[in-house]
Amino acid sequence: MQRSKGLSAALVLSASVMGLGALAAPQAAAVTAPVAFTADDLPTWQTNGIVWALAQSGDTVFVGGTFSQVRPPDGQAGTPKSAVNFAAMDASTGAPIDCDLSFTVASGTATVRSMAVSEDGKTLYVGGYFGAVNGVAASSLAAIDVATCKPRTDFKASFPATVRALAVSGNTVYAGGDFTSVGGQSHKRFAAVNGTTGAVLPWQADADQPGRAIAVTPDHQHVLLGGDFFTVNGADSHALGVVDATTGANVKTYPNNFVPQNSVVKSIATDGTGFYTGNEGTGGGVFDGRIAVDLDTYAQRWRDTCLGATQSVLPYDGVLYSASHAHDCSSVDEFPDGRRHHLLAQPVDDVHKLGWMPDTNDGLGEGIGPRAMSISGSGSTKYLWVGGEFTTVNGSAAQGLTRFATGPDTGAPGAPQASAASVKPGAVQVRWRTGLDLDDSRLTYKVYRNGSATPIHTMTGDSLEWSRPQLSFTDTTAKAGETYTYRVTATDAAGNTSAQSNAVSVTVPESAQAYPNAVLDDGASMYWRYDEKSGPFVGDLSSGDLHGLGRNAPSTGTADGVLNDSKALSLNGTDQQVNTDRRTTVKGAFTLETWFKTTTTQGGKLLGFGDQTGTRGSGNYDKHLYMTDSGKVIFGAHPGMPKTVASSAGLNDGKWHHAVGTQDGSGMKLYVDGKLQSSNDVTGNQAYSGYWHVGGDNINGWPEAPSSQFFNGQIDETAVYDKALSPEQVNSHYQLATNPAPADTIVKVTASEDAYANAGAPSTNYGASSSLAVRGTSAYESYLRFTLPKAPPGTVLKSARLAVKTSTQSGAGSADDQRIQPVTGNWTEDGVTYKNRPSLGNTTLGTLSGATEGSTVYSALLDTSAMKAALGGEYSMAMTSEGTDPLWLWSSEASAGAQTPQLVLTFGAAG
Repeated sequence: MQRSKGLSAALVLSASVMGLGALAAPQAAAVTAPVAFTADDLPTWQTNGIVWALAQSGDTVFVGGTFSQVRPPDGQAGTPKSAVNFAAMDASTGAPIDCDLSFTVASGTATVRSMAVSEDGKTLYVGGYFGAVNGVAASSLAAIDVATCKPRTDFKASFPATVRALAVSGNTVYAGGDFTSVGGQSHKRFAAVNGTTGAVLPWQADADQPGRAIAVTPDHQHVLLGGDFFTVNGADSHALGVVDATTGANVKTYPNNFVPQNSVVKSIATDGTGFYTGNEGTGGGVFDGRIAVDLDTYAQRWRDTCLGATQSVLPYDGVLYSASHAHDCSSVDEFPDGRRHHLLAQPVDDVHKLGWMPDTNDGLGEGIGPRAMSISGSGSTKYLWVGGEFTTVNGSAAQGLTRFATGPDTGAPGAPQASAASVKPGAVQVRWRTGLDLDDSRLTYKVYRNGSATPIHTMTGDSLEWSRPQLSFTDTTAKAGETYTYRVTATDAAGNTSAQSNAVSVTVPESAQAYPNAVLDDGASMYWRYDEKSGPFVGDLSSGDLHGLGRNAPSTGTADGVLNDSKALSLNGTDQQVNTDRRTTVKGAFTLETWFKTTTTQGGKLLGFGDQTGTRGSGNYDKHLYMTDSGKVIFGAHPGMPKTVASSAGLNDGKWHHAVGTQDGSGMKLYVDGKLQSSNDVTGNQAYSGYWHVGGDNINGWPEAPSSQFFNGQIDETAVYDKALSPEQVNSHYQLATNPAPADTIVKVTASEDAYANAGAPSTNYGASSSLAVRGTSAYESYLRFTLPKAPPGTVLKSARLAVKTSTQSGAGSADDQRIQPVTGNWTEDGVTYKNRPSLGNTTLGTLSGATEGSTVYSALLDTSAMKAALGGEYSMAMTSEGTDPLWLWSSEASAGAQTPQLVLTFGAAG
């Protein structure tokens, strides 16, 4: 159906729209451009049946379909109203207005399938299958006076079969449908009538099968036809054609392969530069997506090959909105086959989807979901109305009708899912799965540490419902040996903020961990360690930010891993796996690496690449490591047929094993426990975009395919590389895990005495205070005494640091540096005052900087040689400052002191 050329009568119909892109649409600043509408559905009166058609004039929305009643929004008070296949609604309130029309038929089921408004906005044309309107005879096409809401008796069009599509140009009404004659004259599936009288016009554009969509080009020279047909005016042209607006003669025909023979055109809409089709198919090889065609050449601009029949398309302000039940957009590198997405948006010049993702269910009837769209509103706020057979919108009850506005945006993003890891001193990687907002694809993320109200990091990131990438931030201010807790929030363009993410805690190691740093140094592009204490998010420690998503609740963070103090992934062998949440490709050389432990006799996938997520088995799958029922590990690639190399023995002995598969220009190699097991000269593999899977995916058709596609056991330290690791690198990784260097010994020593002196109270002793203080002017000075241990046998002191914790009082933190010096004079905790304060040495042991937050642990590295000389005895130090900003710390007397002040001493092997 077709919008008239007059902007005052801007209408949207069940099958087409014309010229809406030219409307002056206020851009919604609260959503991510170029989307114009929020995804927050507004309260709207409901139907008790299916809505097939929508049209609008100013602030009125006309609703047509197959229903007998409209009722208030779910949960709201009000009385249902009789509405026989038609209703008129206030665009801004969503409530019916005083315009009651009944479309009936003597036998069969009456229905309204199409609507269009005249250019002057005075007449609403309604098509469908009916014999009367409010008792006034009408033959499947009626003209309604908009001002009085009454059928025009002077309009006497006669269509003996269903009218499915309408468009208006001047005083001409174009129609498409099931008919083969109009007013007794032969017009097959398309016809034109006089807009005043309904008299049949000589315009002739015959098709051999039903017409379902019709639109007029913006210059009013041509008419666009869509439907089931294979010929137009006797010429081959399947499902789509362009004809002259005056004569109906063919202007452009489309061969049968432009729209595949098992697909049809359900909707056509135009803007200033092109026209757009919504398509539906049945059977294999169907085309269900959308096509954009340039108006100046009638050649294809782009083609969206998503599967899931498209019922309506609507261009507006540079965006094409569509109603469908798209369930597989993998062909355009978007969401894989899975759940249905009923409302989508994409730029009019691009096939890829935008971040506008409200949703309905399939609903009644054929289970299609939404079928019609319309944009209305004469003021600054515009409303996108959607009608169909759905019974829910955004998860809540709403039948037949819903609407979305250009603002305000009130929906907050979903909370991010976070984890954190630290494998070397001075660095914590905080990573999170991005949040989801149904109308904002670009969100602002804030990272909070240790409960502070001030974020330590802010960044933006993009996400879509089918692509929620990992974002990460490295906290380089974290101190070795300390434990930190992090949370993350997401905020949309309107300022709506999500709940905080789960709290994640991490302790920074005193020295670099050998195995994970070797994996990172060797160039891992994906590295999963499975230490998360809650799912389904599995963080990627590499710079690739390619996180995993657990399916069916595999367990992380519980079972002991292959490395000391690490955890492993536990899988049940039935349905559990982890897969990447972002589509990627594998180009050129690669390496797969993982550790596993099992006693299973049913085999399963260890690690591999496939074209589907974990919601269903992949149709394309290779570049994988899998286990046979006998416990052998096979590494496979598919350069046109399966090519494999295998281990020589079973590895299902309940012990940890290391499996590595590489492929490059020299061929394929499989390593087990650091040694080469088998190789060949195969250099190719299957090219497709997809997802990494751990613990499960399709293995059908591969040599010695196991009984189960899912692995039962533990998996740990999984990595993927964009190159082939060398034999030396593989063996090094194995040796680092199985023969680790002796671990360092960490000794924490709490102060045996501590006190501070105050120049403002020079005779007062503060030894019993729960606080310590440091300031240059007027002076506070703190003193600490520690009883130091001797170095454990065979070790030397490798590092020493002083850890302190700021108190909770206002202004506890300080922007000034605090100097740590040795104490050379005598003092006691219960006797020291400012008057008798001890003398200090001239050297500086260390400097505490950046201790600006309250209730936070900070530490300063100390001179190792000075501390090494003091081992085995008592040692005193002082904290002083030259600044004017005081630092307040907990003393060892404070219950909230978290065992600070402390000396943290790291002992390790000499050399």
